[in-house]
Amino acid sequence: MPEISKAKVLILATNGFEQDELLVPQRKLKEAGAQVDVVSPEKGKIRGWKLKDWGESVAVDKALEDVNADDYDAIVLPGGQINPDLLRVNQKALQLIRSFLDSGKIVAAVCHAPWLLVELDAVRGRQVTSYHSIKTDVINAGGKWVDREVVTDQGIITSRNPGDLDAFSAKIIEEIEEGSHAGRRQTARTGKGEQRPGVH
Repeated sequence: MPEISKAKVLILATNGFEQDELLVPQRKLKEAGAQVDVVSPEKGKIRGWKLKDWGESVAVDKALEDVNADDYDAIVLPGGQINPDLLRVNQKALQLIRSFLDSGKIVAAVCHAPWLLVELDAVRGRQVTSYHSIKTDVINAGGKWVDREVVTDQGIITSRNPGDLDAFSAKIIEEIEEGSHAGRRQTARTGKGEQRPGVH
């Protein structure tokens, strides 16, 4: 099983990300010892959104076109209304997220970011949560929407809003230390997988 201190995590975002939804997981993952790269279709810096106006800028570590899912253990998708709406029409962004999903790696999406999972038809049959305003979008895409601060279903971690970020970040660290979900996904399909109580 990978140690968090040896893990590499990719945060995919563009302009208009909800500020805390990038900065809090980034800080907590780094504090735990992980290498964290902010990846974006934009170069240089991207600007966050805080409450009702533009917020801080964050440095982009790597360009979207230069990264490969094989080099990372997990991908984190911050929300905000603007950020996932721009990314869900970006084919390279969708292809990158799809690579994480297909390889059974951890995909963590908060707030409006489950829109990206809806776009990829990745919530169908799974327990997920999201910002309340996109609950119907998730349900219409076949997701089993639940109102909890963090929900995990076979490698996909979702949370509702910035108030859930401590639980969201802690769950990412926990899931990385458990390792790949490819095996668990297979057992889930055969009905032989086991689920831990509480958060699953």
